[in-house]
Amino acid sequence: MVLLILFLLLAALGLFWLILKMPSQKSAVFLINGGPFIVIAVGVLLTFFRRGVIGVPLMFLGLSWWRRSRSKRPLNYSGKRKSTVRSANLEMELDHDTGEMDGWVLTGSMEGTRLSSLSETEILALYQEISADADSAALLESFLDRYHPDWQQRYDHSSSQKRNGTSGFDSMTRKEAYQILGLEPGASPEEIHQAWRRLVKAVHPDSGGSAFLTAKINAARDLLLD
Repeated sequence: MVLLILFLLLAALGLFWLILKMPSQKSAVFLINGGPFIVIAVGVLLTFFRRGVIGVPLMFLGLSWWRRSRSKRPLNYSGKRKSTVRSANLEMELDHDTGEMDGWVLTGSMEGTRLSSLSETEILALYQEISADADSAALLESFLDRYHPDWQQRYDHSSSQKRNGTSGFDSMTRKEAYQILGLEPGASPEEIHQAWRRLVKAVHPDSGGSAFLTAKINAARDLLLD
């Protein structure tokens, strides 16, 4: 039992040290996503060593935490057909069936953070940070327009950086085009047309979507169909 307590103490200290070394945004994401599983693992370990009086409640606590964190996620994906649009600073996922979107920050102070976990104030700070890149700014504008439609009234446009005017459309690869349409390489022309129709309908500006994403989807279709 003494060895078990010593092992748990050393593991807790090691985990605490690891969290302290992470950027604040990354540590928050780690705790939200990994915290429940750590609690459940400790509970299983204690139960295995015949300390179920403590271990079983810990397992239930970890399971409850996990369920609660899942229920607080703002987006509900169908888990079927998805597309991926990537820029220098962001990776965005689009659900073909619902038109919902979410993404991850790839660079900077919020690297590794999920967009749907950020408040509007944090997203606007991120927008200012990446605004020099045209594609990244346009992707984030798409997310803001959908989930924070009045964001421009609260954003100080005078603080924006000068954008890089390149769009990345001309340099799109076939691999990226397949990812944007949510298709596997080698998809037939009919499959490409079907995926294009679904996505354009979901993200078209007339439906409250994004002109930038619509242009990306059109460019992907044109590239794959030559």
